[in-house]
Amino acid sequence: MAGFVALVVFGSGMLSLATDRDVIATPGMGLVPGPLAFGAAALAFAGALWPALRAERPRYTAVIAVALISALVHLAALWILALVFGADVVTATAAVGEAATTWTSAVVAGSAAVTGWAAIAVRRTAAHRPQWPWERDEDEE
Repeated sequence: MAGFVALVVFGSGMLSLATDRDVIATPGMGLVPGPLAFGAAALAFAGALWPALRAERPRYTAVIAVALISALVHLAALWILALVFGADVVTATAAVGEAATTWTSAVVAGSAAVTGWAAIAVRRTAAHRPQWPWERDEDEE
């Protein structure tokens, strides 16, 4: 999940830098709903990826559902959180429309796809943490 959050932060920052505008530039939106919506997307990413990783041999195609769920939860959470933090329905809907039609949703879905694929690859290869030679058991050699 840390890799997903790091990619979302990086992608959103680069998006903001490249387009010279805020990630969510809708007038009337506070500062809180956007980051919390990204947090909700991170939780959705972890929740959607967990069943795929529990399989004995996870399939890479699970990444499609993980990416879609992460992006959709981000949009839904943005709308709900905008309302909770004082925006009216029109402003909340405009913010979601902006996020859905700009690169914001693509950043969330792309980050979920990349990190989900990496997690499945690590699970499929049964990779372990790196060890120094003196940390290995003599039985393994």
